[in-house]
Amino acid sequence: MFTPATADQRFVLDHVARIADLAATDRFAAASDDVVDAVLEGVGQLAAGEWAPLLRAGDTVGAKWTPEGVVMPDGFVKAYHDYVEGGWGTIGVPEEFGGQGLPFVIQTAVLDTLGTANMGFALAPTLTVGAIEALAHHGSPEQQALYLPHLATGEWTGTMNLTEPQAGSDVGALRTTATPRGDGTFLIKGTKIYISFGDHDMAPNIVHLVLVRTPGAPAGTKGISLFLVPKYRLTDDGAPGDFNDVRVVSIEHKMGLHASPTCVLSFGDQDDCIGELIGAEYGGIRAMFTMMNNARLNVGLQGVQVAEAATQAAVSYALDRVQSPRAGSGSAESVKIVEHPDVRRMLLRMKAQTQAARALVYYAASQVDRATLREVGGQERLDILTPLAKAHGTDIGNEVASLGIQIHGGMGYIEETGAAQFFRDARITPIYEGTNGIQAADLVGRKLGMDNGGVFARLIADMRAEAQDGGLVALIDACDDIGRGMAGMDADDKLAASYPFLTMLSVAVCGWLMERSGRLATGDDAFAQMKRAACAFYVAQIVPEALGLRAAASASAAVLYSVPAEAFAA
Repeated sequence: MFTPATADQRFVLDHVARIADLAATDRFAAASDDVVDAVLEGVGQLAAGEWAPLLRAGDTVGAKWTPEGVVMPDGFVKAYHDYVEGGWGTIGVPEEFGGQGLPFVIQTAVLDTLGTANMGFALAPTLTVGAIEALAHHGSPEQQALYLPHLATGEWTGTMNLTEPQAGSDVGALRTTATPRGDGTFLIKGTKIYISFGDHDMAPNIVHLVLVRTPGAPAGTKGISLFLVPKYRLTDDGAPGDFNDVRVVSIEHKMGLHASPTCVLSFGDQDDCIGELIGAEYGGIRAMFTMMNNARLNVGLQGVQVAEAATQAAVSYALDRVQSPRAGSGSAESVKIVEHPDVRRMLLRMKAQTQAARALVYYAASQVDRATLREVGGQERLDILTPLAKAHGTDIGNEVASLGIQIHGGMGYIEETGAAQFFRDARITPIYEGTNGIQAADLVGRKLGMDNGGVFARLIADMRAEAQDGGLVALIDACDDIGRGMAGMDADDKLAASYPFLTMLSVAVCGWLMERSGRLATGDDAFAQMKRAACAFYVAQIVPEALGLRAAASASAAVLYSVPAEAFAA
């Protein structure tokens, strides 16, 4: 059922990410057309041949906790080792750290393919990418030399440890401690929860990046530091050695993503967990946000992955399932359900939303590369796009997965078809790595005000300069009016309007990119025909829907606080 979305990936790389511009620079000169094609084809073969066949077992068997640690289902260890041996983890890692030095957006395409084949499994390399990013920017030369070559290949995996039982989105409330040992290292003690791939049997070592407090640290986020805590301490020759007193206490029983062990980790039960400071003391939030901003783009990409997988499953079912004559055809013969107008509507919506989300996330990923090149405007464009990519990408993933169940009808509600798994797997994505409400708050609270509103204004100007459809222009204008008006709103009003505004702006960006894509999709092959149809559907039907959010994005918070909190229980 799984087919790599190579044609659309290549199209978006060419016309949205504009990979040719990146390849024209010295830094990314290796990203030639033949290399890009070889990467997309090669990872597609791995995903189709080894990762996709494990999707069902990942869901029904799942990762299992044992006293010796977490054990993955049969086949996962080999499939992961083949990923490592193929060098797929090294794609976007700088050459000085053992990588291939290709653009981040190419690495995004690799994870897109792997996650579409098996989203839960792909969380392992996704998290490792974030750990590499944090160490590459904030680690000491010694830490980089010891850990990055192993993380770059994926031989060792990485994790991010923020959340504690009493500290969810309020990271400043964490209590895990780091006590100096007198030799530059620290004893780590505490508990972390919701740690994806916090333990497994696919790698000889796991590198935990852990937010903690040192003695006498200021309260709140100002007193947080980031520590490197390996599962196994390294020997003098850099190999995994003694166990580092990091224990997996349990794994969560979840709605979905069963192939990804979500662990409760206990550090220092035997007072023998040793960690090293990454960067400056009290610099933990800055260092962790380097990792988290990367992770937020990759979670938005998970929305693309699950949408693509659900769409492929729905198309396959619609092309196979025969039921009822087509209304108005004059024939009494039953037809494949793909011939019925409402099924076509849903399928085309799924295609359009999936392609729009891919365009948005790849466009944001390309700004990572432009920021790396120090291209003027690259970092600021990345900053304002990140909450859109994370929140809207995952919203689309959930919508498309739900439509996939609807197309399957009653069989979609039956687990054996697999349609329900996509919906269950997708539901976490608007929650973790900063809820989508937090993304909306970030957009209106920080990103709109960057450069006194100049960053937002330049995005609006770029969209206006290219947009042609009247409805799209109207949406861009509405976003401009509301965004500028938010500067004068009080905090409650701004936050109450933040989510509908984020959706409006996200759809405007997607509409801009889709309208461009529709103009550039020439040719009479099936892909070009579908691309033009999906883009036309998006601009004609989805863009106007976003305009309907204007009232919510302009309303005050008064009605939200017009009743006491207790009234919600009435």
